[in-house]
Amino acid sequence: MPELTTYNLQHTTKTPFKACLFDLDGVIVDTAVYHYKAWKKLANELGFDFTEEQNEHLKGINRIKSLQLILGWGGLEMSDAEIQVLATRKNEWYVEMINAMEPNEILPGSKELLHSLRVAGIKIALGSASKNSSIILKKTGLADLFDAIVDGNVVSTSKPDPEVFLKGAELLNVTPQECIVFEDAVSGVQAGKAGGMKVVGIGTQEILKDADLVVSGLHEITIEQLKSL
Repeated sequence: MPELTTYNLQHTTKTPFKACLFDLDGVIVDTAVYHYKAWKKLANELGFDFTEEQNEHLKGINRIKSLQLILGWGGLEMSDAEIQVLATRKNEWYVEMINAMEPNEILPGSKELLHSLRVAGIKIALGSASKNSSIILKKTGLADLFDAIVDGNVVSTSKPDPEVFLKGAELLNVTPQECIVFEDAVSGVQAGKAGGMKVVGIGTQEILKDADLVVSGLHEITIEQLKSL
């Protein structure tokens, strides 16, 4: 893909950042537990178990692809129509859970960093595979801190494809080189890098080794650190 090569070449010259693009689950809030509970309930109804370790492999992957993986682990084959029905059922359970979310479920440092970025004039977008991001941001009181929302309702391809982040940059009217992505999944880090953006990994260096900077959470990030990337 020639355009991605062009992005990478332009990284040889440092460009001041003008925007931050955030994944949602595991970066700003931790809704992974709700996804896990809903997927586990579905798997159990289908006659097999679903583990937390398997749930880790679903980070950054959309609902249908996640379900296809789970069915594969359970040794089941379903038609496209059946998969749609099961995905809808899982989502209904998940939405019930996140509708009970409260502002105290925001991960440490998230709200503070978002406020600091706004004060500094840095644009902010969400770049998530979730189709329920608007509900989560509303329930946690974060919706007004974002200039643009790009989620599973807007894009058609999953990470590591960079579509979600490139669309975010487009909506913010900035170039990819002017963006910093915040991700907790390997596929998300790959998506940010494929889009020609700097990436801050939220997690461990061992897993997110391709990120430009790795921290355990947004509470460890300062704007000065971001300027130095």
